[in-house]
Amino acid sequence: MKKIIIAALTLGLTAVLTSPAALAQDWPSKPIHIVVPYAPGGAVDTVARLTGQRLAERLGQPVIVDNKPGGSANIAMDAVAKAAPDGYTLLMTANAQATNPSLFAHLPFDPQRDLAAVAQVGYAPLVIVVPAASPVHTFKELLAQAKAEPGKLSYASAGNGSSGHLAGEALKQAAHIDVLHVPYKGGAPALTDLLGERISFMPINPVEVISHIRAQKLRALAVASPTRIDLLPEVPTVAESGLPGFDVSVWWGLVAPAATPKSVVTRLNAEMQKVLAEPALRERLTALGAVITPGSAEQFAQFIHAETARWNGVIKAANIKPD
Repeated sequence: MKKIIIAALTLGLTAVLTSPAALAQDWPSKPIHIVVPYAPGGAVDTVARLTGQRLAERLGQPVIVDNKPGGSANIAMDAVAKAAPDGYTLLMTANAQATNPSLFAHLPFDPQRDLAAVAQVGYAPLVIVVPAASPVHTFKELLAQAKAEPGKLSYASAGNGSSGHLAGEALKQAAHIDVLHVPYKGGAPALTDLLGERISFMPINPVEVISHIRAQKLRALAVASPTRIDLLPEVPTVAESGLPGFDVSVWWGLVAPAATPKSVVTRLNAEMQKVLAEPALRERLTALGAVITPGSAEQFAQFIHAETARWNGVIKAANIKPD
């Protein structure tokens, strides 16, 4: 009987010490991993490394970036959704979390149910660019030509379901124009054909084309955001150019497995707010074309929910299928 009592007490003590509340008290006590759904070198990876380095200094533990590319970001999202909810595995998420539920009929996880918002980092509005030799000099002229010659203009993207593709389809629906989508296997070959004047225009992350804009090889017509951006202050918004309400961006933020203790999420969010307020980091992110968006975990959750509903409508209306 004494052995049974001791065993029961041991089990009870172990349960208490390994409960979410107990684990959260001494968090973090070991390295934290931020999973990135894309290969090293891209915008999401860069954002993860910049913020991860500053988080590590604030939390007193290493922050390791793990790149898990493939599956249109589903491989990484699935891994984090099924990871231990202890605050040591996070995901630097992006648009795919909001768009993939509508693009893929069967996912092995539910982004809304299995991933919890922690903190948004920011967003980078897409910019609509044309070759420098294009006769189109303003966004209004682009829309006018598209309406005058249905089906003649073409736009490039990095592939079916990419942010550029979705932006183009959203533009078609908002402006009631008929333009041809030309998907490529990545942004680089799409950009090559745009520079070669084989494509009419392209919605794209500004950091990917800023060097071509400054070299006057591409012309920026408008940025798809409510306000102008610091990276291209002279470029008007789409709203200024005659299409109010058109807002398309790439965005980033941290999420965690859904059952991660609330206290850990709150601590992570608080530290991220301090990181995002640092002038040096803000300068680096601004150079990426980013607009920094501090806020609570709840605000980020509401943002993801709104983005999911919004892109579901665009994807279903355009019958978009992934590559």
